[in-house]
Amino acid sequence: MEVGFCFWAVVLTVITVVNACPPSDRAALLSIKAALHEPHLGIFNSWTGPDCCHGWYGVSCDPYIHRVADINLRGESEDPIFQRAHRVGYMTGSISPAICKLDRLSSLTIADWKGISGEIPKCITSLPFLRTLDLIGNRFTGRIPGDINRLKELTVLNLADNMLTGSIPPSIVKLTRLMHLDLRNNRLSGELPSEMGKLKMMSRALLSGNRLGGPVPVSLSNIYRLSDLDLSLNLLSGQIPDMFDKMPVLASLNLDGNMISGQIPRSLLNSGVSICNLSRNALEGRIPDVFGSKSYFTVLDLSHNRFSGPIPKSISLAAYIGHLDLSHNNLCGPIPGGAPYDHLEASSFVYNTCLCGKPLSKRC
Repeated sequence: MEVGFCFWAVVLTVITVVNACPPSDRAALLSIKAALHEPHLGIFNSWTGPDCCHGWYGVSCDPYIHRVADINLRGESEDPIFQRAHRVGYMTGSISPAICKLDRLSSLTIADWKGISGEIPKCITSLPFLRTLDLIGNRFTGRIPGDINRLKELTVLNLADNMLTGSIPPSIVKLTRLMHLDLRNNRLSGELPSEMGKLKMMSRALLSGNRLGGPVPVSLSNIYRLSDLDLSLNLLSGQIPDMFDKMPVLASLNLDGNMISGQIPRSLLNSGVSICNLSRNALEGRIPDVFGSKSYFTVLDLSHNRFSGPIPKSISLAAYIGHLDLSHNNLCGPIPGGAPYDHLEASSFVYNTCLCGKPLSKRC
């Protein structure tokens, strides 16, 4: 009996050792832990013992080769550890370059901790299998690594809500698998890469709240899958490219809060865009009278521009317009009756040169 028991104990020990993560991965994780400070939740209390593949909070391993494949640490989570504490997470410190020793890593999420600072380790571009890099909601500074194109498998790049500076690396256009790009609310400057259209797989490009200048790249029309484009609250100039007849799945376009001039492209008003915010720019001329049965807008905001002339009669032919804002322009003439005007308030039309009629108090 004792011999048999010892035999199976040895077998179990061997299996456990074989299925455990290698010492090098464990050492890298402990270096990452040492560079971070999380005072309230104790999420790193589980990072003990010889096997980092089992029971280490936020760490997952490849089931076949038993190497660390995913790190998922999110400071705003529905995990019970957050619910018991009745709080969201707060963490300080930085990301140790030891992260780059986890060379089988496919997903890295260290997000929404609000206090993690320092630069993104430059060596992070040496991780050949990385598909997701999500560092949203921290205080990272410095530049996006210039050789970001080395991450050939990358599909999600989310660096929003940080303090990153410098320009968007031109090499980013070589990330041919990239589907989700979110760089909102940083301090990025310079122009958008003119060849962004090479990102053929991208469905969302969210770049608002930076200091990006120059024109809207015409090459964006080459991204057939692009459904959400947000370039608002930047320093963009020039005209809006007439490209929307080539973008059949684009549903949301936000260009508000820039210095864009010229006229609205006619193709935009009969495209598939349903959320369109062009407010707070320097757009001018007449609003094209080309609305039709394909025009379906849940939001159409053209306020705070320099549009002149009358409100287009064809707006009444649109399939649907929910929220329409034409305020703070130089429009003139009577406000038409019927849909969509019958459900709009005066705030949609105020501060124009000589608009009149309901819902304004000024009679025609």
